[in-house]
Amino acid sequence: MKYAPLVARLLLGTIFFVFGLNGFFNFISMPPLPEEAGKFMGGLAGSGYFFPFLKVCEILSGLLLLAGAFVPMALVILAPIILNIFLFHIFLAPGGMVLAIVLVLLECYLAFFASPYKEIIRNIFRCPKLESMKKG
Repeated sequence: MKYAPLVARLLLGTIFFVFGLNGFFNFISMPPLPEEAGKFMGGLAGSGYFFPFLKVCEILSGLLLLAGAFVPMALVILAPIILNIFLFHIFLAPGGMVLAIVLVLLECYLAFFASPYKEIIRNIFRCPKLESMKKG
């Protein structure tokens, strides 16, 4: 278990770095999407800015995870991205559900169970006022 946080961090970082780059260079072919999923993706692509912004966030967060730098920040940035990937596959494209579940598990493990990240994440979201109300 000593190396589990390292392996999880490197795996999550690699996935987002590679798939982020794939968004610009298309070196991994993607399977065709179901009709509703294709419409959804087409709408996002039609905005002109969403996918470049998303892919830059994925690349930078992946690099931070791979480098072991600012890992809690990378996890916070990736949390809504991973949630949307998971929900996309639940509701629109169940075929990619395995990878979505792996992403959720890696993110949750690193953010809530792996030291030292769990303590840092807990401190980011703690509410001192609420804690003082509980005590007194």
